[in-house]
Amino acid sequence: MLSGATVVLPTGTVQNGRVIIDGDTIIGAAPENAQVIDVTGHTLVPGFVDIHNHGGGGASFTSGTADDVLTGIHTHRLHGTTTLVASTVTGDMDFLAQRAGLLSELAEQGDIAGIHFEGPFISPCRKGAHSEELLRDPDPAEVRKLIDAARGKAKMVTLATELPGGIDSVRLLAEHGVIAAIGHTDATYEQTVEAIDAGATVATHLFNAMPALGHRTPGPIAALLEDERITVELINDGTHLHPAALQLAFHHKGADRVAFITDAMDAAGFGDGRYMLGPLEVEVSEGVARLVEGGSIAGSTLTLDRAFKRAVTVDRLPVEDAVAALSANPARLLGMADRIGSLEPGRYADLVLLDADFELKGVMRRGEWVVDPQLG
Repeated sequence: MLSGATVVLPTGTVQNGRVIIDGDTIIGAAPENAQVIDVTGHTLVPGFVDIHNHGGGGASFTSGTADDVLTGIHTHRLHGTTTLVASTVTGDMDFLAQRAGLLSELAEQGDIAGIHFEGPFISPCRKGAHSEELLRDPDPAEVRKLIDAARGKAKMVTLATELPGGIDSVRLLAEHGVIAAIGHTDATYEQTVEAIDAGATVATHLFNAMPALGHRTPGPIAALLEDERITVELINDGTHLHPAALQLAFHHKGADRVAFITDAMDAAGFGDGRYMLGPLEVEVSEGVARLVEGGSIAGSTLTLDRAFKRAVTVDRLPVEDAVAALSANPARLLGMADRIGSLEPGRYADLVLLDADFELKGVMRRGEWVVDPQLG
């Protein structure tokens, strides 16, 4: 039993609260002779849930071995991410199907929560750090090929829904229980509304890799912000978004329709240097990843503990809103809110312990310390 902390729950913040753990689960009542760990002066929040992550610790989810992927997963767990969806980048269809097979095995083992395909079905006009030569229109038959290769573990596909086959692919994904995410898109406002009506429910890293908001041609951003069916991803690293853009998203969506993501690549938790993101070379300098050729931002080196601290100390979000964006909302999107994303009884004992400055001091996953706080 962890006692004395500020505990953040969906219903609000409890001062001098406690979280009772039995095995891998949070329970409602303490058993006799329960071990009590005093965490007074700290804050307990649910383990973070990252639905868009390409790697970390020097390892890539797109090209690494199974052991490499596990290295990346562990790196992010050390920073509080207790549930993670592994994201791929644009590649040859056969290669992506092969990666889906490897990643689905890790999902079946419980190491990851599923697979997110970011590309190849995206716009060459908004390709970002994706190889233009490998891009293709979202043919529903090819989208289905990736879903099948993932053996039931596909969680999300990012699409430029204005491309030929885009709307039919959104419908296909919705029918199979896979999140259709609008991103890397050059869509108009009207085309974005059509995609939402067809079943799209997520905006991939809102503001990035899409047309800017205009007062005569509002584009996809306005449509994504105004519709309550859409949850918007935000990369809160201070590089991808101006603080005013983040505030705009929270103002229009409300705290229950924002999901903080890392969009992390290999360098997260590892350091500056040269890396490969799919077939493209990336230079990471002072923690910012950019393509060597062209200079486009190439994912991030963000970890979710940093995103949390920035949210509450720089962006001045209420702690409850940050918890919603980092835990509860992505858990809901994954259909796992009955198991993760909250410190309520019945959920897995996934939690993050933060000190008074919101620095990470402990991480527990499934009832076992990943980062041991070494408190009394």
